[in-house]
Amino acid sequence: MERRFFDLKIDVDVPGRWYLSDPTLLSGEEIDDIWRFTDGRPVEVREQMRLPLFKPGKPTDIEFAGAGQTPVVSSRVASVFREMAPDAIQLFPVEVEGETGPYYVLNVAQERRCIDDAACEEARLWTPEDGRPELIGSYHVVSGLRIDTSKVGDARVFRLWGWHPPIIVDEEIKEALERVGIVGGRFDVV
Repeated sequence: MERRFFDLKIDVDVPGRWYLSDPTLLSGEEIDDIWRFTDGRPVEVREQMRLPLFKPGKPTDIEFAGAGQTPVVSSRVASVFREMAPDAIQLFPVEVEGETGPYYVLNVAQERRCIDDAACEEARLWTPEDGRPELIGSYHVVSGLRIDTSKVGDARVFRLWGWHPPIIVDEEIKEALERVGIVGGRFDVV
């Protein structure tokens, strides 16, 4: 049986949900490269981070914070990833404004080149004509995302080569997150 995979997203329909700003250092100083948590590579973090609230509300178990879309997870989500994909992720403790419970910045530290261009509604790469030479060859647009599961290998959670916004999880991780009662997450089949 072919493995199934899902794009783990935030559920914006949770009534009264909170929204978090970009992470900062405890001093309030901005973090140089907030996008590093979406690159699908291991990162080094030397200082404790904190997350200010952008919009107060009901805490969720997963949030993509600020403009950098930094993944932030509760301890119960972190425990699922620790148990099921320990070599594929990094978890960095983060203080969340107004919260006492533990939260973590989740870094998915691996990527796979597996977007199925033909099966997506649209998959378009950056070209020289787009005027962004540093992006040529990576994805400019992906909609109706579909992946080629034959190119995933044994990965259980990963980012996509050339298109970093999605966090892709296998069906077993999805089911484990649902069993712990994840609030604020949504799964779209890819």
